[in-house]
Amino acid sequence: MLSFRMELQCWCFLLLSCLLQSLSAHNDFFTSIGQMTDLLYTEKDLVTSLKDYIRAEESKLEQVKQWADKMDSLTATATQDPEGFLGHPVNAFKLMKRLNTEWGDLESLVLKDTTDGFISNLTIQRQHFPTDEDQTGAAKALLRLQDTYRLDANTISTGDLPGVTFKSPMTVEDCYELGKIAYSEVDYYHTELWMAQALRQLDQGEESSIDKVTVLDYLSYAIYQQGELDRALEFTKKLLALDPEHQRAKGNLKYFEFQLEKQKKAEEAEPQEEKERGKRETSEKKPKTKSFKEPVPERKKYEMLCRGEGIKMTPRRQSRLFCRYYDNNHNPKYLLAPVKQEDEWDRPYIVRYIDIISHSEIEKVKQLAKPRLRRATISNPITGVLETASYRISKSAWLTEYEDPMIEKINQRIEDLTGLEMDTAEELQVANYGVGGQYEPHFDFGRKDEPDAFKELGTGNRIATWLFYMSDVAAGGATVFPDVGAAVWPKKGTAVFWYNLFPSGEGDYSTRHAACPVLVGNKWVSNKWIHERGQEWRRPCGLNESD
Repeated sequence: MLSFRMELQCWCFLLLSCLLQSLSAHNDFFTSIGQMTDLLYTEKDLVTSLKDYIRAEESKLEQVKQWADKMDSLTATATQDPEGFLGHPVNAFKLMKRLNTEWGDLESLVLKDTTDGFISNLTIQRQHFPTDEDQTGAAKALLRLQDTYRLDANTISTGDLPGVTFKSPMTVEDCYELGKIAYSEVDYYHTELWMAQALRQLDQGEESSIDKVTVLDYLSYAIYQQGELDRALEFTKKLLALDPEHQRAKGNLKYFEFQLEKQKKAEEAEPQEEKERGKRETSEKKPKTKSFKEPVPERKKYEMLCRGEGIKMTPRRQSRLFCRYYDNNHNPKYLLAPVKQEDEWDRPYIVRYIDIISHSEIEKVKQLAKPRLRRATISNPITGVLETASYRISKSAWLTEYEDPMIEKINQRIEDLTGLEMDTAEELQVANYGVGGQYEPHFDFGRKDEPDAFKELGTGNRIATWLFYMSDVAAGGATVFPDVGAAVWPKKGTAVFWYNLFPSGEGDYSTRHAACPVLVGNKWVSNKWIHERGQEWRRPCGLNESD
């Protein structure tokens, strides 16, 4: 029996050592769905290893066996279509939560049995699991999706999202955890939403290790912090009805009642004359007629466009957009087989090329990029230093034409269709978006207040952008242009192209754009940023600033 146990421990150690090597180079898992698929296989392998361990210690570890059975069923479903499964943001959040929190709970359970074979190896492996940052990042992504797409907590909790294949409901524990993360970020608005959802599910009879008293404690405080004393008092009374000796609630009850009484007395003491004066001043401040519309904040325009609202394309302008077969002024490569091109927008002029990259080319690009994916960065406009940012949730990799003939072929295709020189362009950048992946409004070109933006490259400013869509996205993930009210939706195998600079070399500020959060699905794109140098004879300068 002793030799068998030693062999089992060695086997587990070798298995987990191999898994460790495959994950050691990865971090920020939540920023790339593509890399998160590895975690599903890791979790499945861990379950397999765990079940082998259970067979050796079955009489002692019945509780652990039940856990493994549940995980076995889940991972078996998930690995049938990993990217599709993780395309549902709740599945991605729950994966972060399981690996960061629940496997740790399992570790504590097994340790009580003083066994060490599986648990020691699991402890080693956990060093390379998702971190608190990943779990928090996945949680914030869910909250971001909730706001951008105006989803109520119950819709997300039931998993009833558009285009989902793997419907995944959230438990009371999941809702509670999301509320706690919002609370730790001093985000009392979302704390209230998710604690209220946890309470709703408890009221509906869902069994949970989280009790109503704990949820009501968070809920009442979050409501108080938002200035709603009446409601905070109401929920505090509900808490005390369940636990009359709850010390914090008893103190809060007295405080809320005191504050409400104080408000009431202040209102009663306010002289009638002052009340009337305040009413007159308020009415005088209101304009009788609204002669102009207040500008809509960019954030609101961005979110509206992501939802498919606020698109500013009139029927008259729409009638001037066309589709065509395109050979770029009789380019020999496309005379007999011109490509399909359609106008997406008029100002700025954005065109889409249809069926411009094949499935096999997409798979090759993804295969080359996936091992190199790293958290996408932005250039700090003040210091010029590359750094990560909360408004860009993705991972990216750069591919050169020397690495594979396929990349050279793709670069040449872009040159043939745009007529622009590729020798001075940046390498092909491949990006995979994570949970709720997005890139908030930004310019691709360097503005006047950033004269050194691309100084190190020595190739001038970014004259144009070419963007391949390498996957369909079930919901969300549009490329939007808030200043002009344009939205371009991902479609696998297509590419869009626009100029960032006028022929004069001045920046076209209408090209400010954003990548909307991915609601459901897995978004892969690749882009080519084309620079000014080498285009002197291909796109001659204009004489006017806006030419």
